[in-house]
Amino acid sequence: MAFQGKKLINDPNDVVTEFIEGLVETYPGLQYLDGFPEVKVVLRADITGSTHDKVAVISGGGSGHEPAHAGFVGEGMLTAAICGDVFASPPVDSILAGIRAVTGPMGCLLIVKNYTGDRLNFGLAAEQAKSEGYKVEMVIVGDDCALPPPRGIAGRRGLAGTVLVHKVAGAAAASGLSLSAVAAEAKRASELIGTMGVALSVCTLPGQVTSDRLGHGKMELGLGIHGEPGAAVADLQPVDVIVSHVLKQILSLETNYVPITRGSRVVLMINGLGGTPVMELMIATGKAVPRLQLEHGLAVERVYTGSFMTSLDMAGFSITVMKANEEILNRLDAPTKAPCWPVGADGNRPPAKIPVPLPPSLSTKSDETLSRPEQLSSQGYLLEVAIEAGATAVINLSDSLNEWDSKVGDGDCGSTMFRGATAIMEDMKKYYPLNDPAETVNEIGSSIRRVMGGTSGILYDIFCKAAYAQLKAKGKSVIMPMHWAGALEAAIAAVSKYGGASAGYRTMLDALIPASSVLKERLAAGDNPVDAFVLSAEAATAGAVSTKDMQAQAGRSTYVSADNLASVPDPGAMAAASWYAAAAAAAKSKSQAS
Repeated sequence: MAFQGKKLINDPNDVVTEFIEGLVETYPGLQYLDGFPEVKVVLRADITGSTHDKVAVISGGGSGHEPAHAGFVGEGMLTAAICGDVFASPPVDSILAGIRAVTGPMGCLLIVKNYTGDRLNFGLAAEQAKSEGYKVEMVIVGDDCALPPPRGIAGRRGLAGTVLVHKVAGAAAASGLSLSAVAAEAKRASELIGTMGVALSVCTLPGQVTSDRLGHGKMELGLGIHGEPGAAVADLQPVDVIVSHVLKQILSLETNYVPITRGSRVVLMINGLGGTPVMELMIATGKAVPRLQLEHGLAVERVYTGSFMTSLDMAGFSITVMKANEEILNRLDAPTKAPCWPVGADGNRPPAKIPVPLPPSLSTKSDETLSRPEQLSSQGYLLEVAIEAGATAVINLSDSLNEWDSKVGDGDCGSTMFRGATAIMEDMKKYYPLNDPAETVNEIGSSIRRVMGGTSGILYDIFCKAAYAQLKAKGKSVIMPMHWAGALEAAIAAVSKYGGASAGYRTMLDALIPASSVLKERLAAGDNPVDAFVLSAEAATAGAVSTKDMQAQAGRSTYVSADNLASVPDPGAMAAASWYAAAAAAAKSKSQAS
């Protein structure tokens, strides 16, 4: 039976900003950018981008993994950490703000865990920063050893071993190496690490119910740090049996995930997942060290035990094994003031927050502010009706989206889409120039970008930008049906290009691609545009439902078993079908009333 999780919080929407406020009060070497709630960036208090004479090392991702990543900001480790909402990748604007705040002439290295949303958002921010004149490199860490060699484009998940990459890169940067040299050390370190976790419970997101997926006396091997299902559910075993199994999986010669053989020197990290007592972590460490030495013939050079990268209140731990040499050990032993690495913090308390830096050149847009027209044209009114219907449909479907996503992802698809739909409804009343379809689509993207984190947020932003560019190229205030069809096709192509998915990958494109094909086909056949829209909506709904029968090849669902996937459709596809179908129905209703 599911029940409301107990949390010592205020508003669930404020947990990340209130965490940051408490963090900088606790550690005087840290401060944050004054851009709440959109910009959530923790950075070193002793540097600025204009004066920093070493490579800046930046990481981040969704919150809920504390102390990662903000707890590892400090001299000798991270220069800044970009915090997303809970389990949601930080938006591009936050990442750019962090880059601008701490990056000097030596450039910056972005260390990114291998999740689609993080790759997309950090990648887009890196490209934008490069266009502004910054030197930027990016290293992606995927250290998961729980699952067989990955399908599709997803790759291995980034787990607690990322923290060791932070330390190596931070020490390399502190020694004064160039950006290319620091990036090379970080990349090499990421290739030497393997991690696997075991959980006794799933985590509870703030404001949501606690899942009962793991029953009494059960444990889950390879559970993801966002609560996504792992490799297998098994009966709970003594910890020495668990440790033995996990170490054999990490060091397996069949998967060959880490280049560790008998006689290698290694570093061991036992990482608590948020709800595990220190006593139990120490017991696991006490079992792991002799097994590495006696069963696997390895020299254990360093041991780190504690909570480094958690999953909110999840009970369990992960084990990380890293191949070591003298250079790696020197980097790990190098001094750091990062508060959650096993060292203390000192120094005078600086201001708790500083202003968000502006881009090197201000926006080239005209001074004229976009706003809602006083009088809507017939096209503008139709656009308003369709947008309102689509957003309302997503809002009404949000609970179902969360329920589906809890079975195949991290359980927040509905919450994320709800934020975007709500922002669109609010902004449309004030800002959308509805008589200009292209600019309206662009503003929808801006609304989404401001509030939606994770993969869906960046993909919908890309979707809107590509559609806007296609519509803008027509240079007309009145957009014809074939122009809309072309814009939809261009938007789908952009999402496929940057997200890597295509038809049959079990994503939102499995709803939108059939819709686009039917829309173009019916318009070319001379159908009434509204009828063509409705028929394409039916295709979108059918495509979304068909994802039940698809094997995931993109996103977090790639880590979920086929049996679990077969029980529900893809939440992203269902969300896309819902707003598309609602917009089509609204257009038909408006047409009949005219």
